[in-house]
Amino acid sequence: MNAREDIKASFSAAIPIMLGYVAIGIPCGILSASIGLNWLQVLIMCVLFYSGAGQFMLPNMWLAGSSVLSIIASISFVNTRQMLYSAAFAPWCQRVSKRLSFLFSATVTDESFGVNMRCFQSGHWSVRRATLVNLLSQSSWTASCVVGVLFGNALGIPQAIAAFAMTSIFICLLVTQKITSANVAAALGAIAGVVVCKCVGLGGPAIFIGAIVGVACAFAFERVRERVR
Repeated sequence: MNAREDIKASFSAAIPIMLGYVAIGIPCGILSASIGLNWLQVLIMCVLFYSGAGQFMLPNMWLAGSSVLSIIASISFVNTRQMLYSAAFAPWCQRVSKRLSFLFSATVTDESFGVNMRCFQSGHWSVRRATLVNLLSQSSWTASCVVGVLFGNALGIPQAIAAFAMTSIFICLLVTQKITSANVAAALGAIAGVVVCKCVGLGGPAIFIGAIVGVACAFAFERVRERVR
C-alpha cells in the first residue's frame, strides 16, 4: 500500500462525514461566536478539543449561565464514550507504533468510529488509513466551525436544519452497517437507552448510556445464542 492509495481510500471513506460536518460545523461556529469566541480561538479548540457534542454543549451551557465547573464536568462525562471507541479498535492497533495508535485514538469520533469499524471488519484496512479518515474529518469540522464564526450571520442557517443534519449522519452510518442479529440488538438497545434517558431528564449522558446499553444488549444476545447452540 502506497501513500497515494491510502489517501484515496481514506478520502473516499471520509466524504460522507466531511459533508455532514459542513452542515453542523457552521452552526457550531455561530454558537461559539455568540459567547465571544473569535475564529482563532475556535480553530485552536477544534484542534485541541475535537468533540462535536462537547463544542455544542459549551456555548449552550455558557449562555444558560452554568458554572465553569459544571460545564467541564458535563462535557467530560459526555466524552467518556470516546474511551469505548478507542478500546474497540485495540485489536487492530497491536502491531503499529505507539505514536500512530495515540493519534488514531485521540481523533476518533462517533461518525469516524462507524466508518472505520465497518472498513476494518470488511478487511483491507489499516490504522494508517483509519487515522487519515479521522484527520480528514477533523479538518472538515475545523474549517466549517471557522467559517461559521467568520460568515455565520450572513449564511443564516436555521438550527433545526443543523439538528437534523447530525441525526442524518447517524442514520447513514446505521444503514451502512452489516446487518447481523448482534448489530440489530445493539441498535435497538442503544435507541431504547437514549429514549429512556431523555424521558427521565438525563439528556447530557444519554449518548454515553445508550452506547453502554447497546453494547450490553449485543453481548448478552451473543451469549444467549451461544448457549442455545
